Amino acid sequence: MLTTSQSLILIAILAAVTFLTRAIPFLLFPDKNRMPSFVRYLGQALPYSIMAMLVVYCYKNVSLTASPFGIPEFICALFILILHRRRHNLILSIAGGTILYMLLVQMVF
Repeated sequence: MLTTSQSLILIAILAAVTFLTRAIPFLLFPDKNRMPSFVRYLGQALPYSIMAMLVVYCYKNVSLTASPFGIPEFICALFILILHRRRHNLILSIAGGTILYMLLVQMVF
């Protein structure tokens, strides 16, 4: 078990590392026009790749042979698709899908 001071040090280190991983590309390539083409490509391709990987990760343990047969997950996926198609708001889609999933799992299934 970590002490309070160890926990605070750990949080500070994790925050610093997270900040640096976000800041390093801007520090290495301050001029957007002189940025290498492969870095520009990664900036365009990675967000979609990461989202696809997260979807696969979320559905990897869904059992289609045992109750509730993945019904809450697929209801929420359909809800998120419809909500995002209508509102185009990522935060609303994520929050709405999470809330609906929690309600379905806790109260219905």
